[in-house]
Amino acid sequence: MTVRQLTIPELVDACRELGVPGVGLWREPVRSYGLEATAKLVRGAGLTVTTLCRGGFFTAIDPEARTSALADNRRAIEEAAALGTDTLVLVSGGLPPGSRDLRGARERIVDALAELGPYAERHGVRLAVEALHPMYASDRCVVSTLAQALDIAERFPARQVGVTVDTYHVWWDDAAPEQIARAGAGGRIHAFQLADWTTPLPEGVLGGRGQLGDGAIDMREWKGHVDAAGYTGPVEVELFNDGLWARDGREVLEETVRRFVEHVIR
Repeated sequence: MTVRQLTIPELVDACRELGVPGVGLWREPVRSYGLEATAKLVRGAGLTVTTLCRGGFFTAIDPEARTSALADNRRAIEEAAALGTDTLVLVSGGLPPGSRDLRGARERIVDALAELGPYAERHGVRLAVEALHPMYASDRCVVSTLAQALDIAERFPARQVGVTVDTYHVWWDDAAPEQIARAGAGGRIHAFQLADWTTPLPEGVLGGRGQLGDGAIDMREWKGHVDAAGYTGPVEVELFNDGLWARDGREVLEETVRRFVEHVIR
């Protein structure tokens, strides 16, 4: 998504040329290029698919909408397995229209995971509940903190359900480092993603994730938290940024690699 202006073949070529060993894919471009074609292309380039985004949106009250969401998530699990990744990232869903019941929405997430967790395990896929910043609680994700995400995930085996740690969404939370340690102790950090926080946020806020080093987040510190928790998996950079999307995609990817080395590794 950081370079969504690139086609799947362009993305694969650029990653290979720049020495990027893995890529987190989103379902929409994969569907456009073709699931089997994408899997073959990525494998042939020697790349790892680190995660697939996204499943989720479990909070509907309407039975027909709920059935549709569960069916779509089963398809997402199957797509993840076909791409060779063991992790499907979940954005759990916001409040249904007319509802103010946050607790009820979170319980519907639990109900959905009870159905989907065993299905995912049979396909060799883990579900990674992502906490999103509270500004998204009404329309996109009623899970706003790592503590809330873990309270949900811990109802299930870690081999079925864990969490995604995304700096953009949790950097403000003083309790997040402790919750990262909690997740690590339970083997539940299934994905780790980086994006910076810059202000002012754009209208609609979705396209406002900052390039690494441009904002308020100490990337090295957060990498230290997940390292200390025992996480050894991939580190993804996921930037929704209208300015970056308007630029040459290869140039953006090259810049992102440089920023990762400068602000995360060194």
